[in-house]
Amino acid sequence: MAKNKKENANTKVNEYGASMEKIVSLCKRRGFVYPSSEIYGGLSATWDYGPLGSELKNNIQKLWWNEMTRKHDNIVGLDAAIMMHPRTWEASGHVENFSDPLVDCKQCKTRFREDKLEPEVLKSRICPECGGELTEARQFNLMFSTQMGPVADSGSIIYLRPETAQGIFVNFKNVVDTSRVTIPFGIAQVGKAFRNEITTKNFIFRTCEFEQMEMQFFVKPGDEDEWFEYWKKTRMAYYDKMGINSAKLRFHQHGEGELAHYAKDAYDIEYEYPFGWEELEGIHSRTDFDLGRHSEYCGKEINYLDPQTNERYIPYVIETSAGLTRSVLIALMDAYHEENLGTDSKGNEDVRTVLHFHPNVAPVTVAVLPLVKKDGLAELAKDIQDELRDDFTTFYDKSGAIGRRYRRQDEIGTPFCITVDYESKDNNDVTLRFRDSMEQIRVPRAELSERIRKEIKNYRRPE
Repeated sequence: MAKNKKENANTKVNEYGASMEKIVSLCKRRGFVYPSSEIYGGLSATWDYGPLGSELKNNIQKLWWNEMTRKHDNIVGLDAAIMMHPRTWEASGHVENFSDPLVDCKQCKTRFREDKLEPEVLKSRICPECGGELTEARQFNLMFSTQMGPVADSGSIIYLRPETAQGIFVNFKNVVDTSRVTIPFGIAQVGKAFRNEITTKNFIFRTCEFEQMEMQFFVKPGDEDEWFEYWKKTRMAYYDKMGINSAKLRFHQHGEGELAHYAKDAYDIEYEYPFGWEELEGIHSRTDFDLGRHSEYCGKEINYLDPQTNERYIPYVIETSAGLTRSVLIALMDAYHEENLGTDSKGNEDVRTVLHFHPNVAPVTVAVLPLVKKDGLAELAKDIQDELRDDFTTFYDKSGAIGRRYRRQDEIGTPFCITVDYESKDNNDVTLRFRDSMEQIRVPRAELSERIRKEIKNYRRPE
């Protein structure tokens, strides 16, 4: 195969991004995300992650975990239970405050969140769907309840956690007593949360079952503003390592009407989705509300003894809370690209669909492709794949024309393709193809792993 070859030298690069319809279609077609229980007609606002979606989600989670724990000496991990003592949610304020104001149409029975309706709709009390009359608002608690124990009665009611943060707060004393941590320090957790959302839309953006990546950072009262600024800057910089376009990200500060009951200050990192700017991650200055409330409700002191000053106090908290499932969505949206490659041999427009994932999160890092299945090339390609498995997520594909196989890998976002051809048998080298540029170079087999690691380390997404 020719050295330094490109499949088409006249590549026209178009803008990144896609409509929600294209993202949903690609996810179903290529095995990223499926409707949950689809054979039974599906279940609203729930989704299953397929082979590629699972890899993408796991890679994002791993990147976040490494950034938050392994690169910080003062942050440790936790994996708390989904079901917690019901007093937890009384102390946190969720039983009292975690609700939405809902209105119903008396005619078509459609339900709306009152705070999301346009002012003219609220004034006229006319349904935006059918023109019928709207009911007065009533509060609807967003927590899912269930029963624990053999008898279903009011005393057995517990909740599926609506957030992962409370598992961290109720374990604060356990972590301090067992981990030799000293303030300032953080506790990180990734886990599922559940909210009985009435308004569920935009694919996996807002669902009833989702995953959060949260870190609660405990600081001495008076130091919270300094650490709040540190984590704002640190968390925004993280998305560059995910390969997200910085022009699609911005901060939004919560105004007085938006601040949660526990917050001193709060910022959202917002992403520009196809449906507008919406929250991706929250950074909150929570004061000492959480530990103070749990101390009050459990009847035990929850505080910290400073070993340097012998001072005892309730720490303040800086929270970073990112949506894992929303991170999957922005990774897909931000990476999606359609490139006009001119016209094919039949005169038709040739458009390449490609996901420009950062190699840190791509579901497949390296695809290994024998040029043909005969003459020992397939066996040689499998040997090379086996050599690379320990270092990278690999995929082997021997079916179809090589160009078509390249396009399949482009569409799922594989950064590197290795083609094994007849020269590989004679010279012990292979063709390494780069997804973004479509450039192809010859690389000695013995240098493959080192070359790919170098490319990942220095990776920058094309503009």
